Amino acid sequence: MSSTFPAATASLTISSKNYSSWALRGWLLCKLAKIDFVEDLQSFDDPSTRAELLHLTPSFLVPKLTIGAVEAWGSWAIAEVLNEINPHSGLLPESPEARAHCRSICGEMHSGFTNLRAALPMNLKAKHENFKVWAGAKPDIQRICAIWRDCLKRYGGPYLFGAQPTMADAMFAPVCSRFQTYSVELDLVAQQYCKTILQWDLLEAWRQSALNEPDELEELDLEF
Repeated sequence: MSSTFPAATASLTISSKNYSSWALRGWLLCKLAKIDFVEDLQSFDDPSTRAELLHLTPSFLVPKLTIGAVEAWGSWAIAEVLNEINPHSGLLPESPEARAHCRSICGEMHSGFTNLRAALPMNLKAKHENFKVWAGAKPDIQRICAIWRDCLKRYGGPYLFGAQPTMADAMFAPVCSRFQTYSVELDLVAQQYCKTILQWDLLEAWRQSALNEPDELEELDLEF
């Protein structure tokens, strides 16, 4: 770790691995940053966990990265802190132009696409064939696919900024899982990018843990 950070064991507080896209983002970011950390998985009985997963609160304190007295919550803050800790981990691309581009689309993912989140909640265990996507979510899907096409064309793929995954891929990975869960029709470029992310060894490790998670939130297991 950087000398500006305490020499302490890092801890990542997360909620459900099956339902929480933000938990997945925080975990992927920590893995990409190559830090040693332990997982602090919150109980479904915790009111704040249920509120987060059911989208009943506008402000979440998970995922939260803790290193000694240093705390950062929210995937965007965690990404920036991790980049400070290990600026050579590849969380951001090398060139200033690409770094600015990467930060911009990460910020767009972090603060936007609310219709998509509401219409296609993350559920790694589910599979919905012939799912009718709410019309309000379609512009979000179109914008996300446009971001992917632009990045893959500019930087050559298979990841958004080239040969290796960056924080942008961590931020958009849950979207790929949503598109798979709800059988969203995509253009060939978006299909290939989703395939790349869904076959990512880190995402597969997370998915296996999610499949072993008990089903304790019936509100999120309803057929839509």
